[in-house]
Amino acid sequence: MLADASRHRDAAARRALAGYEDQLLQYRTWRQGLRVSRDRARAQRAWWTWLRLSLSTWRRNPRMPRPPVLADAPTDLEAKLRAGIAGEELVASELGDVLGDEWTLVRGYRNRHGEIDQLLLGPPGLLAIEIKNLNATVHVDGDRWRADKYDNYGNLVEQRVITDRKGRSPSVQLNEPADALERFLHARSQPVAIQRLVVLTHHRSRLGSCRNLTVRLGVSPGFVLAVAGEPAGRLNARQCAEIARLIRHDHEFNARARRT
Repeated sequence: MLADASRHRDAAARRALAGYEDQLLQYRTWRQGLRVSRDRARAQRAWWTWLRLSLSTWRRNPRMPRPPVLADAPTDLEAKLRAGIAGEELVASELGDVLGDEWTLVRGYRNRHGEIDQLLLGPPGLLAIEIKNLNATVHVDGDRWRADKYDNYGNLVEQRVITDRKGRSPSVQLNEPADALERFLHARSQPVAIQRLVVLTHHRSRLGSCRNLTVRLGVSPGFVLAVAGEPAGRLNARQCAEIARLIRHDHEFNARARRT
């Protein structure tokens, strides 16, 4: 997604530059044609024609097109995606420092219902993790999420609904692909229940009023480690390996379907 956003920015810059060059060529062509006509009228002493062309120049003289202002800096979307990637890296690093080799972290799993940032698989079970790097206080009521942003003096400066590009809140964004993965695993004799976690990784993220939650919600990677340490369904090494294989298989199948 970050690469796509960067390509869109570069393509927009190329289109703007090409449009400017076309306008500049048209302007120079108009100026050159008018200059030739006036010089011809003067050489032929056709003073009325020369005067008409001069007045036409004064009345219809278009402005020289201005060069476009090209955006060298990343767009807001790119900055948001980079922040999301930084949050995912932070969680992955924290998990890698604490968890042993019996755990597997799958990043970027995707099926036709959406993408899951991280899947953490180990003896206690399978965790689906959605990571949000939000500089805000987050309020949740069921599947309705809101972010309140405050300035350094505690004044509310922004209030917005938290959704993805499809209009889904973080809980729906996570639950839809997690439900599909759970059904896929059950159909292949791996009836594992997937725990769903949304993690706020920004250092200024805060939890506001939270009720009727459809996912587990926490702040910082330590929240994931705490859930991973809870007693749950016990998976042996063979089951973990088979579940990891099925997850990769399903991801690759859906990737081929998207390319087709």
